[in-house]
Amino acid sequence: MNKLEIKNLTKSYGNKNANNNITITLENGVYGLLGPNGAGKTTLMKQIATLIKPTTGEIIYNGKNIYSIEDEYRGVIGYLPQEFGVYKNFSAKSFLQYIAALKGLAKREANKKIDELLNVVGLYDVRNKAIGKFSGGMKRRVGIAQVLLNDPKIIILDEPTAGLDPQERTRFRNLLSAISKDKIIILSTHIISDIESIAKETIMIKDGEMIMKGSHREILSDMNGKVYRIRTNDENQLAEIQSKYKVVNLQRGIDFTELRIVSDEAIPYVNAQVMEPKFEDVYMFYFDLENTKEV
Repeated sequence: MNKLEIKNLTKSYGNKNANNNITITLENGVYGLLGPNGAGKTTLMKQIATLIKPTTGEIIYNGKNIYSIEDEYRGVIGYLPQEFGVYKNFSAKSFLQYIAALKGLAKREANKKIDELLNVVGLYDVRNKAIGKFSGGMKRRVGIAQVLLNDPKIIILDEPTAGLDPQERTRFRNLLSAISKDKIIILSTHIISDIESIAKETIMIKDGEMIMKGSHREILSDMNGKVYRIRTNDENQLAEIQSKYKVVNLQRGIDFTELRIVSDEAIPYVNAQVMEPKFEDVYMFYFDLENTKEV
């Protein structure tokens, strides 16, 4: 069993805390990291990956401070940043061979693993094609393959499904679920379905602080009685609702408009109907969005 303990972690830049006193314990499984841009998610992941050091606090892996076992610890990490660079003239296979050599994998072992991973990410048939000719989604899949080369015990993924089509995202989620039995996987994404499909717990971060951590069921349970649906054909009432409440969804019919709103206060409209919460309601409730979703 892997265990990662993050204790009172703070990272400061001048007078600003990118992370502030974060304490979390992670064990094997997939953890979703959810929060708006600038919330401190990437800073937290970079600290776990030893790319930046915390200002205060510590990270403990299986009972040892990660900086007391720095080389050993880095050997069990796989990290995919949001901006993943590749050598465009390399083929997918030669690039992975190069990364495998950097990670110290034996050539025979590496070639076998590379073929397996190219199959897993759906790139085996184009393994000898130059990466520079790949689509954005294909390059992302190369990045996912390189993360898994050394069979890491801690996998850190920053927006890993950016640029992937729905079928690719499903394949990727299934892969993460399959390998998470003996790994700690930290998945930061804005795609709510990625998290609610596979994460055993979601960690929500806002303004550098952890505001909630829990299972999908626990987080949705906390939203009971906070989600409403209102139908109206009164444009004045529509404008009033939009100005007062967080609107998750606005859908226009032929002779009415239907709104889905979140609020921790009782809604005064007689036609407001309490709805079962969804994960997109959670995001809207905790993180203000500038744009209403209209369909």
